[in-house]
Amino acid sequence: MGDDWAGSDDEIARAALASSPNAIIALDRDQTVLVWNPAAERLFGWTAGEMLGRRAPIVPGELLAEHNAVLEHVRTGGQVTLRTKRLRRDGSVVDLRVDASALLMGTTVAGYVCVHHLTEADEAARHRMARRARLVRRLTDVVGDINAELELPAVLDRIAASLTELTGADAGGFVLIEGERLRLVSAHHLPDSLRGATADLRTSLVDRLLRTGKTVLLESDGLGDLVWARLDGLHTIALGLAAVGGRPYGALYALFAKRKPGHLELELLELLAGHAGIAAGNAVAYQEAVRQRAHEQAVFDASADGIAVLDREGLVTRWNPAAAELTALPGEAVLGGPLPFPLPEPGEKMTFQMETGRWLDVVSAEIEETGEVVIDFRDVTRAKELEEAKDLFLATTSHELRTPITIVHGFASTLDSRWDKLSDDERRSAVHTIAERSRSLGQLMDHLLLGSRAGADEVPVRIVSFDLAERIHAATLGLPVLSDKHRVEVVIPEGLPPVMGDALATDIVLGQLLENAFKYSPKGGLISVEAWPEDDSVVVVVDDEGVGIAPDDRDRIFERFVQVDSGDRRRFGGVGLGLYIVRSLARAQGGDVSAHARVGGGTRMRLVLAAAPPIGTDTPMR
Repeated sequence: MGDDWAGSDDEIARAALASSPNAIIALDRDQTVLVWNPAAERLFGWTAGEMLGRRAPIVPGELLAEHNAVLEHVRTGGQVTLRTKRLRRDGSVVDLRVDASALLMGTTVAGYVCVHHLTEADEAARHRMARRARLVRRLTDVVGDINAELELPAVLDRIAASLTELTGADAGGFVLIEGERLRLVSAHHLPDSLRGATADLRTSLVDRLLRTGKTVLLESDGLGDLVWARLDGLHTIALGLAAVGGRPYGALYALFAKRKPGHLELELLELLAGHAGIAAGNAVAYQEAVRQRAHEQAVFDASADGIAVLDREGLVTRWNPAAAELTALPGEAVLGGPLPFPLPEPGEKMTFQMETGRWLDVVSAEIEETGEVVIDFRDVTRAKELEEAKDLFLATTSHELRTPITIVHGFASTLDSRWDKLSDDERRSAVHTIAERSRSLGQLMDHLLLGSRAGADEVPVRIVSFDLAERIHAATLGLPVLSDKHRVEVVIPEGLPPVMGDALATDIVLGQLLENAFKYSPKGGLISVEAWPEDDSVVVVVDDEGVGIAPDDRDRIFERFVQVDSGDRRRFGGVGLGLYIVRSLARAQGGDVSAHARVGGGTRMRLVLAAAPPIGTDTPMR
């Protein structure tokens, strides 16, 4: 007989299903009917042919959430028996006990098997079912409210409050797992002083729950050891594990003092704890997104570079403060419109000058996922000006060197080849010219060297007390005979106090200011030098009646390699280092120099040095 039945397991299974007095329904993971036995046809009124391959319309709408929760529990390896209601084809409702378990294919859960048993519809059963339906509906509402909240503290507070409502617990709370510690972060009907309390994870009920591998635990012993178990009459604690990203995140506690929890309360606790993990994960992800967004916005706003973002249509959607400052275009004038300057190809750099005169370096990059283009641009006006100044410096220096060198070479060659043919006066004149031009070359080299040292902040000065009046008289001595077109006037009061500084550096400063006064007043006129005490300083001014300086250039003239004047820039010669050296020497002494317009035309150069105290000591400085 064993041989007759060998290999006919399928026939045996079909016979068992056909002869079973209970309605047996097998579903796949999408709840599509795989098996619908004859008892199911008799109980619900639909034939197997009508049900196979479709969803069975037997679960009342108000119990769909309960039905899905049961199947989810079964999918994770559990078995559930519950009393519930189901619909027949004629629209009537039947009370049933349903045993639900997993449909296994080897070790893989392929679906669910539900066995339906008819029950007596007594009043107590109807009352329990009604309560379950109400709680399930309320659970659905609670879960919706929780998932709508994105602030983590508010999420956890709502969960703790909903826990007591759904399970009938007298108090509840949520604890976070923080390494080897637990921390109570939310509580309902517990003293506020407990919020923030911590406990050792290794000696907690949470640890015991984790070691069981389950998601819920009911405990009635040793409750007095719990830090947050401050509830009169406490006799039972139920807790459910909440996970975020598949890892334990915390636990939901339900504390009972007046009633005993049952299976329904544990199921609700388990479901709520599961949703707590989901809601907490959403809140954590939202907060991380907000933090990341705030970080990006802070970088965007604080960047010294101008940053703009274009959408797929090439319209500006973002425009940071630096962009507004660099282009002189506020965000409201740009947003929603095209970029107000040329756009380079991604990966390329474009340098162009705006109408304001400012030079910009612009680069761009495309975000492939969104089609947006990010543009970064920075001000390179200073670099462009320096580049132009260097070019001018090279050209000017070449010019300044070539003239005296050519003259020196010419006169030296003449002396070398025609010495015997020249008279003494001619030889003496040639040697004098060579000496003068050599002196000019030496001065030019001194300026270049001093300018480079000033640029490296290495101007050597020695701060001592010296007589400024004496230095002014020495610097102006002999000036009247240098030009028959200029008049020189020196006004220094008696008793001008001495100053603190370097006498040699001051000689250079005064010499350069006086030289510029002559140079930049080619038509002649009065050159006036005046000094007076002012507060704790002594002021020296050098006035001329020359070409003057434009207001915008009065500070730029003290930069390296800068020459500004109306007309031909080469008109007055020089390499643009004189006033740069003047300011560097003045500031190295603790003073300063500035340029001002002179009433009636021309320029006033104002030098300020610190007055020497009545009694002082020499203080070397570099």
